[in-house]
Parts: sequence; C-alpha cells; structure tokens
Amino acid sequence: MNILITGCNGQLGTEMRNLSATHPNHKYFFTDVAGTDAGDVQKLDITDRDAIKQFVAENAIDLIVNCAAYTNVDKAEEDEATARLINAQAVQNLGLAGTKVIHISTDYVFSGSESTPYLESDAVAPRTAYGRTKLEGEQLLTAANPEAVIIRTAWLYSPYGNNFVKTMLRLGAERDELRVVDDQIGTPTYAADLAAAIYAVIEAPEWHAGIYHFTDEGVCSWYDFTVEILRQAGIACKVTPIRSEEYAYKTPRPKYSVLDKTKIKRTFNIHIPEWQDSLAKCLVRL
Repeated sequence: MNILITGCNGQLGTEMRNLSATHPNHKYFFTDVAGTDAGDVQKLDITDRDAIKQFVAENAIDLIVNCAAYTNVDKAEEDEATARLINAQAVQNLGLAGTKVIHISTDYVFSGSESTPYLESDAVAPRTAYGRTKLEGEQLLTAANPEAVIIRTAWLYSPYGNNFVKTMLRLGAERDELRVVDDQIGTPTYAADLAAAIYAVIEAPEWHAGIYHFTDEGVCSWYDFTVEILRQAGIACKVTPIRSEEYAYKTPRPKYSVLDKTKIKRTFNIHIPEWQDSLAKCLVRL
C-alpha cells in the first residue's frame, strides 16, 4: 500500500517513521505541517481539505494514519477554535479523502469519573475543550468514513518531544523533592508500543473498522509512575504524594483514565507489554 502518515514530527509520528523500516512492503509518505529540514518529512497542512485531496490523488494513497493532534490541554481551553480546527475539522478532511483511515484519539473523551476500565462502547462525556474537540473529530470522521479505525490512547511518552517521563527525569535531577498527584489513575503508554499496534492493524489480513482502546498493560497513579521513573533511572529524589486539589491545574484532569484493551488484543492478536517494562526500554534509549 501507499501509506500517508501525518503528524510525523510528533512523538507517535516519529515512532511510526522508526518502525516503518521493519515493514518495507509498503511505500510511506511522512508529512507534518512544518516538514523537516532533512526532507524526510514533507510539508502538508491537514486543515487544508484541497491540499489533502491533491496529495492523496498525486501519490495514489491507499491509507492515511493520522498522528497529528492539538494536545495542549490547557491552551485548548483558551483557544478551543484552533483545537477544533486540528482535532475535528482536519480529521473530517482526512475522512473525506477517499482512503482508509486510522486515527488516534484519547481517553479525554470520557468523564474520568468511573472506577472500572472504559470500554469502547461506554458513554462519552468530555469535561475539557481538548476532550470535546477530540470527540468531535471521532464523530466527524465516522460520519465521513464509516470504515475508519479509531484508536484511543492515554498517558503517551517517548524519547521525543515534551512528555511526563522527560519532565520527571529533568526535575528529579534538579530538585530534592517532587510533589506528584496520587489520585489520578491511568496507564502510561510508550509511543513505540502504540506504533507497533498501529502496524498490526495495517498488516491484519482483514480490515476491521471501529473504535479501539490501546495503552500498555497495568494501572498506576502519576505518583507511582514518577517513583518508577526515578527508580529505574537511578535518580535519588524524594517523591511526595499529593491530592489533585493541592496542584494548581488550569484545566481539570481525568481522575480515572484506564482503558479496557480486550477488543484490540482479540481482534488483531496483539500482545501488550507491562508499562514498567516499556518504560525501561524508553529509558535505555534516552
């Protein structure tokens, strides 16, 4: 297939580029809104519907994997219009391009107020502008392209860009103590694992449209995650658990973000690693 992968300067997009070498039976077109100086990522603005249609036609694209998103939760509250442009309208543009689509969504489409892992069929109730725009993207894509695959994920990190793991490594080395919330529960997701799952969907003998959930295995709080990051990295820094109310969040965070992954594991025969093991792999790379 000819595969267009968008958002290739981000965490997931970069891991998709890295893994593409292990799937050489396809031709890849890596794009981002800015491109790269090296030329390995072409410039493509997915908010421009005509530009997408032209790119798809000129390159005979069979499949689009959308790794692009507006992910700054706090800024989305201040500029919901821009978040909607990227997270919803651009996703609709991709859905109307006349190809298969794999799109990445988020746990933020849920309220975060439950206490059991979320199923794909559970009621959505986003509490933030980010969550609202990502949900709208899911809905617009499904309406435009009912055969699309949507994969919701959470707590993404990698050796690239800005993420929680890299921040805690930096702060842990700079400070004697870190205060981290222990009442927000979820599962860290190594972007390389998510990329591998996407390739499993691509390589599946049959196309299985629908919504799926993917994170690494296991459950922890941000406090637990921090303790494990510093332990594995050999950084001696005290970590103190605090409540969410003690941290000055501009935007509410989900209290519970655990996603049930049964559907994706069964449909695509995917083995998902424990989050602690994937963290170790990431730290080696860092």
